[in-house]
Amino acid sequence: MLTITDLDFAFGTRTLFEGASAQLSKGWKVGLVGRNGTGKSTLLGLIKEAHQNPTKDQPIRFNEGATLGWVAQEVQPSDETILDVVLKADAERHALMTESETATDPDRIAHIHERLLDIDAWSGEARASEVLMGLGFTPQDLYRPTKEFSGGWRMRAAIAGVLFAQPDVLLLDEPTNYLDLEGAAWLEGYLRAYPNTVILVSHDREMLNACVTHTLALEQKKLELTTGGYDDYLKLRAIRHAQLEAMKKKQDAERAHLQSFVDRFRAKASKATQAQSRIKMIERMKDIAVPISERTVPFKFEAPDAQLAPPLLELRDADLGYGENARILTDVNLRVDPDDRIAIVGTNGQGKTTLVKSIAQRLDLMSGERKAPGSVKIGYFSQDQMDELIPGDTVFDHIRRAMPKDTLPAKVRAKCAQIGFPVEKVETKVQKLSGGEKVRLLMGLMAMEDPHILILDEPTSHLDIDSREALIYALNDYRGAVLLITHDVYLAEGTADQLWLVKDGRAKEYDGDLNDYKKLVMSADRDTSKAPPPAKPVEAEPKPAQKVDKAAERQRAAEARKAAAPLKKKADAAEKRLEAAQNKIAEIDEALVQPGLSSEDMQNLMKARAEQVAVAETAEMEWLEVSEAYEAAVAES
Repeated sequence: MLTITDLDFAFGTRTLFEGASAQLSKGWKVGLVGRNGTGKSTLLGLIKEAHQNPTKDQPIRFNEGATLGWVAQEVQPSDETILDVVLKADAERHALMTESETATDPDRIAHIHERLLDIDAWSGEARASEVLMGLGFTPQDLYRPTKEFSGGWRMRAAIAGVLFAQPDVLLLDEPTNYLDLEGAAWLEGYLRAYPNTVILVSHDREMLNACVTHTLALEQKKLELTTGGYDDYLKLRAIRHAQLEAMKKKQDAERAHLQSFVDRFRAKASKATQAQSRIKMIERMKDIAVPISERTVPFKFEAPDAQLAPPLLELRDADLGYGENARILTDVNLRVDPDDRIAIVGTNGQGKTTLVKSIAQRLDLMSGERKAPGSVKIGYFSQDQMDELIPGDTVFDHIRRAMPKDTLPAKVRAKCAQIGFPVEKVETKVQKLSGGEKVRLLMGLMAMEDPHILILDEPTSHLDIDSREALIYALNDYRGAVLLITHDVYLAEGTADQLWLVKDGRAKEYDGDLNDYKKLVMSADRDTSKAPPPAKPVEAEPKPAQKVDKAAERQRAAEARKAAAPLKKKADAAEKRLEAAQNKIAEIDEALVQPGLSSEDMQNLMKARAEQVAVAETAEMEWLEVSEAYEAAVAES
């Protein structure tokens, strides 16, 4: 479907591609990965240019007649409805439907209707509606003019349009930046079932593992195509690096041995020929290059030495919003304790940001109480804060202002380096920083306050995969409380151990994990007009229960466990299958790192590993479901 052959490309004096090649087949879902600045978006631009202006012998070629689709920009504000804009994205369908209204030639009319039937044009409105609602629009939204929507929602409409058009090759560049967790979960499922080829640039590790069939890695100015998701690619890369290191070690030993012979016998006439032969052997040796992994500067968040007693903060009977006519959340009763790790979930527009702004005192409560010790310090990060950086000022200027007691430039520069800005970046003006560098600067400034509570509202939109991994480590090492709003499931799963759900004007604790919530989202109707009514206000705490008969309670519990014994047995069996599969995976991983492994053997081992991973995942899912059923049965006693 798409072939790249010996692609060379330089941007100014910087070379991005040098002899890069790859071949993508029809139906593949390809994750394009690489560190920020390596040229991923540039490659997408080159692919677009090759399709729009094809030339003979160009390095990027498509199958004849293949269509290409991408999100060029957000939908422009107009009086057209969102649904009409998406329907027009399928250019062929729109042109045929328009022509069918004016055509007079019977043969042409017959041809038009035959083609409309071939492309399933009559179901277009239903398909477009499905895509739009999957991305978070309500049925009522579909008939609203685009000018009534914000830029973020118009970008969603643009994504919906290119998905609806179903081009032969679909390019997506960080689509989850414009989606909430629910929209990202829906997009994963949609891309898995997408019938054509997809090239996806994303730093969302969960998405790269969930919906791609191949990974195209951009490293060292080359393209490397591997089978499987991002984690599969990392394992293969680690194996290959280990093999290269072993081969290089062997080569270095051989070179040293030959050089030793040369040094020993070069001066002897009787051995001169042999010495010269060894010199030529050394010269013919092709150096084995082991790629050097770029180091990601870690994040670091320090909590104050003086810890506070729980709760750190409470909202009691609070109404939140932006004025009497813009009440967003009502009757909020939540608390934050030290070491809490809370992910806040809910569709965009439900009030997640309103909630954290109220907690951080960036928004006054409309009613109710916000209780917190006077000494509590809150660090707050939001994408909006990127506009708070002062244009014209450097990284050094921003850090120096945050260190009024340390006036020595050396100390300021040391702090800049600790945050992740080397000497050559310290004097860079903030408007010239990349999005990821601005995030790192804001995170560093926030960390310097030694907060008790960290509030992070979509912190990862501009971070690459390695930086997101570094953020997970930093949050897990942090000794304070964390409130997190993110569409990055991998980040949320790696840090949060409880959820708050914001929905239908309420914010409350959610009894379940992210997998439970994702299942709820995927099984629920995205039509908010059919959503259940808001939950009733939290009632006053009930009076203490009367003293119970503990002996009878123990007897009921024993009977419940006996009745649930078959579930326990089934859970144990699933756990044993899981353990056996994990042991086989470990054995295969040991075999994969053995030197001298042929490509065929590696492929066979990777296939066997994938089979065992599938067995492990099935067993784990069964174990979780049966264990929950067993615990529920016992708890009913």
